[in-house]
Amino acid sequence: MSRSAHPAGPRYADVLPEGHYPAPPADLNALEPRVWSRTVSRNADGVVTVGGLDVNRLAEEFGTPAYFLDEDDFRARCRAWREAFGPDADVFYAGKAFLSRAVVRWLTEEGLNLDVCSGGELATALDAGMPAERIALHGNNKSVEEITRAVEEGVGRIVVDSFQELVRVAHIAQRAGKRQRVQIRVTVGVEAHTHEFIATAHEDQKFGLPLAGGQAAEAVRRALKLDGLELVGIHSHIGSQIFDTSGFEVAARRVVGLLREVRDEHGVELPEIDLGGGLGIAYTPDDDPREPHEIATALRAIVERECAAAGLAVPRLSVEPGRAIVGPTAFTLYEVGTVKELPGLRTYVSVDGGMSDNIRTALYDADYSVALVSRTSTAGPMLSRVVGKHCESGDIVVRDAFLPADVAPGDLLAVPATGAYCRSMASNYNHALRPPVVVVKDGAARVIVRRETEEDLFRLDVG
Repeated sequence: MSRSAHPAGPRYADVLPEGHYPAPPADLNALEPRVWSRTVSRNADGVVTVGGLDVNRLAEEFGTPAYFLDEDDFRARCRAWREAFGPDADVFYAGKAFLSRAVVRWLTEEGLNLDVCSGGELATALDAGMPAERIALHGNNKSVEEITRAVEEGVGRIVVDSFQELVRVAHIAQRAGKRQRVQIRVTVGVEAHTHEFIATAHEDQKFGLPLAGGQAAEAVRRALKLDGLELVGIHSHIGSQIFDTSGFEVAARRVVGLLREVRDEHGVELPEIDLGGGLGIAYTPDDDPREPHEIATALRAIVERECAAAGLAVPRLSVEPGRAIVGPTAFTLYEVGTVKELPGLRTYVSVDGGMSDNIRTALYDADYSVALVSRTSTAGPMLSRVVGKHCESGDIVVRDAFLPADVAPGDLLAVPATGAYCRSMASNYNHALRPPVVVVKDGAARVIVRRETEEDLFRLDVG
């Protein structure tokens, strides 16, 4: 008997608590716009297309698994952030989300700045032509080599993360005959509503200098005395995948409080404040992210209100969207290899990728959507778990999803909103070959990060 002959309901309703799962969507072929890039749709044959190209053709040409990135969507999101904040603020794209030379060129052309947090990201930015003065260098343990290159190349700012780093940057800048512009990263004690590992503003973690106890204020004192530094502002980042601005309001109030203390003690008004990034995107239809203009209006109002209360001039505001720009612009395309039904439980749908191309489900319990994209189906819904091919029980791509009950080997599935952190955090676990990144635009596709080969694996294996 075929799997499609079994109604989906009895396979999960009898074993799972009532209300534990939402009802299946009314139309399994529908594509929720919130989670897909702007040029994604189904054509007359029911095949999903992106940038005017259908996924069956893309799979034939580029193979699976592969990341497909919508260039028009990426550029449109860059423009939306830049226009929302206007000429009196700075938008730094957080390169850790996904970085390549093509992305750097797009950022440069669209007028965004770039935040990097390693020597490799800095090298990529410079090699692709990003002006050094539009680059910020982050990180809690920058090496001497990384700082030296940043200073010598003339990066616009280094975000300093510790007392030792203040001295290190000052020494390197003095030796180079320069005064390096720096911001001090502070932790403001805000508990962002996010996973423990991506909440970055509570005191008990590795980033920044806490406001509580006076360490941040002491860092300002030391920075103002070091000849190699030009202290230009304070940096704060409260976490990731955040859907409201209430945490930013508390953070801004506390950062502006520090600016007031600096003015009162030193007679200096620091000209910049960076509230970081962390605004969320829609991974599932239940997620409801805010638009850039809403975020800009809210953050600007928060800073202006707090500065007015403190009697300070409004500093230049910076933000650092990464996921919010690149996350929704890409999806990962997989081919189904096996379908394993466990009666009374669920059906496991195994694809040809997994945790080596998307570690976030295993690492953060992240939720994703998934769709059958190589065709449409009239079959009923089937409670599914989409899993990878790795030798690991935690190798889960989408933990719980409804797929058509006739999904079969050879079908193509796509997981949307994988533009951020998936390729950046990809690995060679089980000696898997990392997938390519393929850009689609106006009916054409091109590789910007090629698929790895066995020769790439052997090149580093010199034993």
